[in-house]
Amino acid sequence: MAETIVAVGTRKGLWIARSADRQEWSVEGPHFLMSEVASIAFDTRAGRRSVLAGVKSWHWGPTVQVSEDAGRTWSESADRALAFPSDTDAALERVWQLTPDPNDDDVVWAGVQPHALFRSADRGERFELVRGLWDHPHRPTWEPGFGGGAVHTIVPEPGRPERMLVAMSTGGVYRSQDAGETWAPSNPGIRAYFQPDNEYPEYGQCVHKVARGADGEFFAQNHKGVYRSGDGGATWESIADGLPTDFGFTILTHPRRPGVVWNVPVQDDGERIPPAAQLQVQRSDDSGGSWRTQAVGLPDHSYTCVLRDAAGLDGGDPVGLYVGTRNGDVFASTDEGETFSRILTQLPDVLVVRAASVE
Repeated sequence: MAETIVAVGTRKGLWIARSADRQEWSVEGPHFLMSEVASIAFDTRAGRRSVLAGVKSWHWGPTVQVSEDAGRTWSESADRALAFPSDTDAALERVWQLTPDPNDDDVVWAGVQPHALFRSADRGERFELVRGLWDHPHRPTWEPGFGGGAVHTIVPEPGRPERMLVAMSTGGVYRSQDAGETWAPSNPGIRAYFQPDNEYPEYGQCVHKVARGADGEFFAQNHKGVYRSGDGGATWESIADGLPTDFGFTILTHPRRPGVVWNVPVQDDGERIPPAAQLQVQRSDDSGGSWRTQAVGLPDHSYTCVLRDAAGLDGGDPVGLYVGTRNGDVFASTDEGETFSRILTQLPDVLVVRAASVE
């Protein structure tokens, strides 16, 4: 029998919510209390029931911790600490992204701060620096965003193991066509308004998140700007018309239905509250050609914010949509965003929400 699991990483630990029907929820945690959990990944490849978490202990530093039983117990190990080689003269700040590879059941990718990509060939036990990105001549000029300089998005292409897209703040979108050996910037059409001398540079855009659609389209939420790419990330076009604001942090795509996209708008990059103080999700069913508001069950007079990885989908039918806020609430929708209910509250600042249906 399958259960739906929602894993919530916060500034002060990890919580797990479980449900057999997505109506009644039981809550476990905190795991890793007083440690920051900035990244989570479910690994259900090859029949596994694994959960990986990027955990930063303020005493021991960042590691990747693994649960083999869907988050009930954790085998904590200092050996899973990611480390830069000595010749890089770099120290790891945090693990911002964990992505199981769809083309190899043993490979897991990790995006970290400072800007770097790591690869594990043994399901997250040990990681090695991807030199092709680290040695890129642009890397020394990538600037940190407000949340730090990090590779926060990793999108391998199913069925094409040689192709991968990453995004970072503030470097922009980069693509590899040779399994990570070499990388090239891929930002045509993405505006960097904060560079008045050249608003459309080759790289240096502040990308907040990129998601891949069911038919291979890409969608990006930027620091001012929402974009679509129909050619694998080679070029981008704005799809911000119709949104209450073009600022935000997260973007999601339906796992099976092409063109269905969710965006969580934020009023302004300086104020960072919901538009008109109404927490909301914006949904498009036509790849960003039009948008409509989904806010039933979400709070009005809300002055919180949803960060780039604090929203996720569970893959169910209909798809479940989950949104976590900086004031510690997590909202769930079992009808693809039409209505929401609160399933967790009074947590620390929510950094990441991931959901899955697990046997």
